Amino acid sequence: MATVDSRGLEVSTGNARSLEQFDAALHLFNGYYGDPLALIDEALAEAPDFAMGHALRAGLVVTSGDGTAAPMLRESVEAGEALHEGANERERRHIAAARAWLDGSFTRAIERYGDIAIDYPLDLLAVQVAHIGDFLLGQSGMLRDRIAQVLPHWDAEMPGFSYLLGMHAFGLEETQFYERAEDRGRSALDLNPRDPWAIHAVAHVMEMQGRLDDGINWLASHREDWAEDNMLAVHNWWHLALFELEQGDTDAVLALYDAHVCRPAPAIALDLVDASALLWRLHLRGVDAGARWQPLASDWQTRGAAGYYAFNDVHAIMASLGAGQPEAAAELLAALLGAAAGAGTNAMMARDVGVPVAEALIAFEQGDYDTTIERLMPARLIASRFGGSHAQRDVINLTLIEAALRAGRRSLAQALCAERAALRPMNPSLRRLMHRADAGGAAAARH
Repeated sequence: MATVDSRGLEVSTGNARSLEQFDAALHLFNGYYGDPLALIDEALAEAPDFAMGHALRAGLVVTSGDGTAAPMLRESVEAGEALHEGANERERRHIAAARAWLDGSFTRAIERYGDIAIDYPLDLLAVQVAHIGDFLLGQSGMLRDRIAQVLPHWDAEMPGFSYLLGMHAFGLEETQFYERAEDRGRSALDLNPRDPWAIHAVAHVMEMQGRLDDGINWLASHREDWAEDNMLAVHNWWHLALFELEQGDTDAVLALYDAHVCRPAPAIALDLVDASALLWRLHLRGVDAGARWQPLASDWQTRGAAGYYAFNDVHAIMASLGAGQPEAAAELLAALLGAAAGAGTNAMMARDVGVPVAEALIAFEQGDYDTTIERLMPARLIASRFGGSHAQRDVINLTLIEAALRAGRRSLAQALCAERAALRPMNPSLRRLMHRADAGGAAAARH
């Protein structure tokens, strides 16, 4: 009789203890809690021929979107490939998908994970890696539709069902089905209050709808379920800071940065992205972040992963510019240009979005606001190509508006503010931007 996991899928190990650890590690991964890598490493130490264990380890690395973890990914892929004869067909496909990511074919990798989910809809590892891959690639429609493909095969009695609902909620939010997204996220939390991805999805809804008080209260009321021992904790603190920033409370934002968003080096890439984006938003508002930029820029610069994922590189450039290190920013731009001239998915990301946005940020810091506008106007239309969420990519629009204001481009500033006002309710931050645009931007140009 074949050995099966907690959802009845066959695996190639007969080691009951390792299989138990696999299921436990996958559960931690589903909720972004604890240390799933340590658990799966224990399972593999006991059963090194457990191909699905290597597949889970590889999936953890793929979803990190972090070039510093590439050696770990290579270890897992090569270990899984060496077990080809003893692995089953599903396990082989997992390893092949991870191999595509390792080789730089990010799009092909996520297609392969998605195909596994189609043929094995209860494979929550394949579903979640594909979902996070869709996020990393900016494939908003598939964030929603990939989950919809497998939902009919699930019910509330199956382990992990709530996590599936949380993923679907995020996909619905990213495709502007806000009411359905919030309902789906709340349903996920009815089943499992400790689902930080579902909490995060509802926070995104409130961000996009401009429901600032609701967003602050939502995250505060669920704080015990996302704020500790969780890889999404910094990201949810970042969302809370965005609500405070739109309210105009920059002191509260700085306090949140110091207490929760800033992490000791070496921080994971997701946390560095959030820290950079938050300080850059403050920078656009003329808020002096003081010495906060220097350790952040240093953490980015010592990672040695520039050129791996353009979305990360752009945020590293923000940190270098904020720290007053234009030479470091130029080196990061050079890495982006090198990636753009190469092959693989990141070449497209860098070429189409990463390079023009990086050039715009550098021009902005040099006071060359016309060049900033020239680079960002076309790039913002295709910014999803280099990944992230609508909320994350909004930093491009905010930089563009600020550049228009400082350049004295009154008509453009008014048009961009009107565009923004049509999408969300008036708030103190937007009111301030519109007032400056109506005043003609002259004062801003002297900022």
